Amino acid sequence: MNGPHVLLIRLAGPLQSWGLTGRFARRDTHTRPTKSGVIGLCAAALGLPREEPLGELAETRFGVRADRPGTPLRDYHTVGAGTYPLRPRDLLTDHQRAAKATPVSARETSQPGPFGRSELEAWYGSPKYVTADPTSGALISGEVRRHALITERWYLADATFLVGLEHPDAALLNRIAYALEHPKRLLWLGRKACPPSGDLALGVVPGTLREAFETHALLPAAPCYDDEPPTPVTDVRPWAWIESPRPLPGIGPLSDQPIRFGADGGVHSLRWETRHRITIASHARGWDIIL
Repeated sequence: MNGPHVLLIRLAGPLQSWGLTGRFARRDTHTRPTKSGVIGLCAAALGLPREEPLGELAETRFGVRADRPGTPLRDYHTVGAGTYPLRPRDLLTDHQRAAKATPVSARETSQPGPFGRSELEAWYGSPKYVTADPTSGALISGEVRRHALITERWYLADATFLVGLEHPDAALLNRIAYALEHPKRLLWLGRKACPPSGDLALGVVPGTLREAFETHALLPAAPCYDDEPPTPVTDVRPWAWIESPRPLPGIGPLSDQPIRFGADGGVHSLRWETRHRITIASHARGWDIIL
């Protein structure tokens, strides 16, 4: 441990979504990756159990440079209603479905079809009051809404971010870097519908977060098609947000410092960060990566 080191991570894909305050009816996205989302990505790559203490992983100092901030994209989304085919697991894990399905498939139908083929008209709805069964641990719902719900989901389209994790233990950062390229679980950019593209781990470098952001060139854009001109990246001064080790006066905190993850959504605390315009050095390192 001879001074700080920074693990550089590339987060790019067709869609990203980094929620901060979203609930079921409205799933928001932050304008950039959250620390909770990135630490969760690393924890998944390492194969850590959900209830595992995050330890040094959460203690890393977090920073993100918005090389391409992307475009906000709203998805009009409906959940529930319609005719829903009952599956064996639905009848086993959801007492509401089982109670309502029994009269239809057993009493009202003279010749019921194969198990799992029964249907209830306008049955399926969004589950509410989901909890773990005290015996089996399986998730069950205490109530099911039978009418369609309209939800609003936000994404960032075509965004590219350079994320940095700073820590004095370079060996720890190298373990995370290896795991990101050889993940033990599936990885996504904030939401399961948003897989990452290309290389994630870009190496561990000595120095602070700001030094790393200033000495590395903008990440290249995705390949152009149909003879489109490449996006110019000269004279661009991207914004970067760097975590502060202590509260800052006059700056509102973010509630995305992970304490633990779990099926109930996990526990988070507050953290502070500063915003900087990054002037990339003329001798900045380029990239030889898979997009």
